[in-house]
Amino acid sequence: MKEDLRKMEVGGVSSRDLYVKRVNPRVKSGRFMKLLPDYEHMDYRDVYTHLLHPYRHILGLWQPDIGPYGGLLNVVVDGLFIIGWMYLPPHDPRVEDPMRRRPLFRIHMWESKKATVECMYGHKGPHKGDIQTVKKDEFSTKCNQTDHHRMPGGRQEEFRTWLEEEWGRTLEDIFHEHMQELILMKFIYTSQYDNCLTYRRIYLPPKMPSDLLQPGLFKGTYGSHGLEIVMLSFHGTTARATKLTGDPNVPAGQLTLDVDLSRPVVLPDLEYQRNIEELSRLIMGVHEEVQRQAEQQAKGTSTTLHSTAEGVCGGASGAEEGEAGPGVCSDTCQPGPSSSSPPEAQPFVLPLGVMARNEVYPRTCRKCFYGTGLIAGHGFTSPERTPGLFVLFDEDRFGFIWLELKSFSLYSRLTDHLAHAHAPNMERFEAMLRNMQSWTS
Repeated sequence: MKEDLRKMEVGGVSSRDLYVKRVNPRVKSGRFMKLLPDYEHMDYRDVYTHLLHPYRHILGLWQPDIGPYGGLLNVVVDGLFIIGWMYLPPHDPRVEDPMRRRPLFRIHMWESKKATVECMYGHKGPHKGDIQTVKKDEFSTKCNQTDHHRMPGGRQEEFRTWLEEEWGRTLEDIFHEHMQELILMKFIYTSQYDNCLTYRRIYLPPKMPSDLLQPGLFKGTYGSHGLEIVMLSFHGTTARATKLTGDPNVPAGQLTLDVDLSRPVVLPDLEYQRNIEELSRLIMGVHEEVQRQAEQQAKGTSTTLHSTAEGVCGGASGAEEGEAGPGVCSDTCQPGPSSSSPPEAQPFVLPLGVMARNEVYPRTCRKCFYGTGLIAGHGFTSPERTPGLFVLFDEDRFGFIWLELKSFSLYSRLTDHLAHAHAPNMERFEAMLRNMQSWTS
């Protein structure tokens, strides 16, 4: 889209200008001439009135309601078509490979003055579908010919085809029994929808001058669950990564990483970085300080309320500051990403015993911060935040060492151009994040 349709409507742009800017530049490609041989006689007013205007509300980014798995859908205008593209991570563990795209539906004008919705799911080509706007910022798709999704070889052939597309391998290539169970579970769960899904609007985070790096979407490694998509955003002295795709343990919509940018961690020399005990000492030192201060604040708040009720002044300010452990910054540091001044690039190596899906990872990093990661049992049972280390490698890559799990996740930025998907303001974006968590809580 060259311009935002909603802005064009507000500005009073004529339907002829809309046709010239949106449709005409792309319409002369071979596939459009083949599919719509009479396109030159199509009235631009009809294109706007019956295609672009009625479906303008579904353009943009969306998250499908597929239980814990979620997803990322981008609805765009492409010539005389409106197409819904599902974005899929690359095959595990190639986190730096480009995203894969799969069309789920398309809307076009086969006949004059009538828009047609088609389901693109399955391997038998386009077939009849339907789209309904449930409410503001929410719509649903329905396939009217689900038999087009079936394969001659039955469920076994469907599973083999799905596995090859989803993971780029066969079940025999996956030796880990638990991973096999997770994969089979995902196929059974997701295939039952038959592309009859409900979508909720999501936004990309707005960019602020104080952000540590450009916020946006990243692909990350999550052990046996494969690659998942997260949204990195900044909130003052906090960086947060929210899952757009998830798994049975921690579902989509949940806050997977919560990083305290006011607590930088200075890494020791390489020989000490290889020692997991040394890393644990550094991280747990910060973690215990955070817990201690939280308890003191809670106690201070309680004391203040009690003293106020009795009409007594003071009593709530006597909490002593905890001492910072070696390699970390105490509260006397200025808050924010620039509170520490480590070298621009410092050597980095994973400690021995920390598992990583990618043996190839950056060997230098810019900064490190204390943070917590969300872990849970199957079915999102007993969720808890566990301490870890956030590692900023460069503008497009970061990592997280899960201390309790002794594992490492590597994240790489999505490079796809997603136009007109940013939140109008920070308030709207934060409201969206709260809603996303409530969908799967």
